[in-house]
Amino acid sequence: MPQEHHYYVYLLTNQNNKVMYIGVTNNLERRVYEHKMKLVPGFTEKYNVNKLVYFEETSDVRAAIAREKEIKKWRREKKNNLVIAANPEWRDLSEGWGEISPCGRDDKGES
Repeated sequence: MPQEHHYYVYLLTNQNNKVMYIGVTNNLERRVYEHKMKLVPGFTEKYNVNKLVYFEETSDVRAAIAREKEIKKWRREKKNNLVIAANPEWRDLSEGWGEISPCGRDDKGES
């Protein structure tokens, strides 16, 4: 039986919701952890973008990549409306995920 795959299109923002990042991954928890721990050099590290405010899941990697590209082309107002429809308070949907890293260790590196 073939293994089912999961892909996620996700939106991150900073604490005051001014900066937005759109990405795609096959492991949302691990990827958000990497952003929060600043393990991903570049835009999200530089602008402290690590609050997960929206995500979509699909089993089709091509659909996930196409959706990411589609959302990236949108004006900011349309991106905001997407978040507001699913998460009107702009709360961090990954809150509590950081207690145990995706590697099975806590944030101090202990098992």
